[in-house]
Amino acid sequence: MNARVEICGINTATLPKITHKETLALIDKAQAGDERAKDEFLMANLRLVLSIVQRFYGKKESVDDIFQVGCIGLIKAMNNFNTSLNLRFSTYAVPMIMGEIRRFLRDSSSIRVSRSIRDMAYQILQKRAELEDGMPGEASLEDVAKALELPLAEVVYAMDAISNPVSLFDPVYQTNGEQMLIMDQLSDAKNTDDNWLTSVCISDAMDKLSERERQILLLRFYEGKTQIEVSEEVGISQAQVSRLEKNAIACLKRNID
Repeated sequence: MNARVEICGINTATLPKITHKETLALIDKAQAGDERAKDEFLMANLRLVLSIVQRFYGKKESVDDIFQVGCIGLIKAMNNFNTSLNLRFSTYAVPMIMGEIRRFLRDSSSIRVSRSIRDMAYQILQKRAELEDGMPGEASLEDVAKALELPLAEVVYAMDAISNPVSLFDPVYQTNGEQMLIMDQLSDAKNTDDNWLTSVCISDAMDKLSERERQILLLRFYEGKTQIEVSEEVGISQAQVSRLEKNAIACLKRNID
């Protein structure tokens, strides 16, 4: 008995299954204009689209929209598949469906990328796929840049331009009910715990000064005024400003230490 799994509102257990031989026969009929064969073939291959759509879960775009775009890729693959080569349809269709979805995500992105950069990125992806056909692992951007005779910096820039932005609150992984977010793996050299604690201590120490002492320190060290300029603004002598400034600094040191 088939397990009930619903993706995009479709119960996969109800989808028909066909053999490789039946697949080729239906494609020939569909390409010849048989609408019934076309519908039967597309229904039998929706699992292929749904399996690819699952890879794009979490995107801002609607999953239903991505599914529809994947179906367009499936139809294009059916119309262009050459049955005389006797290849498996999925081998040909998967890259075409994924390409259609990626194109949709790229074009619908709120961050607009110039056509020239998108074209370069597409060439890079094509060349990477070609290189990976003849190697066991993934082709590096250095390999792609060398093959295309492009500066590595341009290749990296083009690939970054078409990458989808992520949220700092996106999970990296989740286990036992706990998850690690992207922001948990980022460090901040400026806003460290020590700097934050020092800022809190200074704020508390400033509260213990008189209003005039706080005013003098703000004018002297935040606005950069001289003691003479401060004395003219506050209305006291330069000697009084100097005395109040020294007392305020000494008070800050005592309360912070």
